[in-house]
Amino acid sequence: MKILGIGNAIVDVICKVEDEFIQKNSLTKSTMKLIFDEKEFKQLLSNLKIEKTVSGGSVANSIVGLSQLKNKVGFIGKVSDELPTGTCLILVTPDSERTMCTFLGTAGKINENDVDTNAIKQSEIILLEGYLWDEGDPKKAFDKAITNANKVAMSLSDQFCVDRHKPHFLNLVKNKLDITFANEQEIMSLIDAKNFDEVINFGKGLKKLLIITRGEKGAISINGDEVTECGVQKNLKIVDLTGAGDLFGHVNGLSQKECLEKGTEMSSKVIQQIGARI
Repeated sequence: MKILGIGNAIVDVICKVEDEFIQKNSLTKSTMKLIFDEKEFKQLLSNLKIEKTVSGGSVANSIVGLSQLKNKVGFIGKVSDELPTGTCLILVTPDSERTMCTFLGTAGKINENDVDTNAIKQSEIILLEGYLWDEGDPKKAFDKAITNANKVAMSLSDQFCVDRHKPHFLNLVKNKLDITFANEQEIMSLIDAKNFDEVINFGKGLKKLLIITRGEKGAISINGDEVTECGVQKNLKIVDLTGAGDLFGHVNGLSQKECLEKGTEMSSKVIQQIGARI
């Protein structure tokens, strides 16, 4: 297998809201809030009109995108008929930004027994998400995957996620990961950078592959002293930014420039529709 993803198996429930809904519910735009009380989650959803319900989850979205690019892939996540399946309420404001409220349900109960060591060892790359660090048992699954993997890639997932686990994530990026995916805010928060030049210098010092999405500034990859940039596609009718960062990959033996261009092409498609799956 080329790439095996391990992450939260989530159902995305997508709703359009006004900015005042975000403010009224004390949410921070474009971030993800974990909700541990199912009643609170249902209350949030109760007065909203659902635009679309679709399978989601950051790594799951990435794996689907990779399969569409003809890669042999797999995914390990957890669903159940007892505990509710993980659900993410995605609130899309008029500026197309997405704000997420996630009730992990059984998705957050993934543990080391769910991770097949042979499947890990037979995969070229393991793809993980920072969100897995938000509960106890998933960390054991996470550690088991890293210990047995040939090569490890991880998405930092969310700025709040980075802030919660900064020392752990910094250790992972420096010492355990071969490939790190992040957006500009996440990586700057991780290293407490005052400007993007500090991020470039940090990336060069890593001597590993660091891929950073920068919104309207495009994307950049840093691999030792090799720094590659890619702009954004112009004149897009942006509908929903959900999943824009999930479709950046490093596959098929392409050059850094070609990888960034393919990631930009895929994310450009996904943000012109509702939902994170093409």
